[in-house]
Amino acid sequence: MESSNSQRSLKQIFTLLKYTFVIVPIVAGADKFANILTNWEQYINPSVTGMLPFSATTFMMIVGVIEIVAGIIVLKKTEIGGYIVAAWLTVIALTLLFSFSYVDVAVRDLVMAVAAFSMAKISKLVL
Repeated sequence: MESSNSQRSLKQIFTLLKYTFVIVPIVAGADKFANILTNWEQYINPSVTGMLPFSATTFMMIVGVIEIVAGIIVLKKTEIGGYIVAAWLTVIALTLLFSFSYVDVAVRDLVMAVAAFSMAKISKLVL
């Protein structure tokens, strides 16, 4: 009986994480086109902006598409999607840390990366 309850609890945790990492990347990705939640361009390191062969707006739209695709991958192939989202969030956090701007956002993204990685690992146990 205890094993059944543990498995059910693990499945609930997994489901919560899965749908969080489906919804959040899709919403954040879509918002790269609308800038309703924030002005996303402010998070780009100015030295990176100078190296881009296109505008910061175009760059953020590309990022948005990547995030939407990542959310869809989490929905369809949760384990691999979890690793992709974890890596993506880690890259974003490191970029912010290297520029020493938005350190609070960087820390939040690292915590989310750990959660996405954990979801990917848990998926092996519940799927």
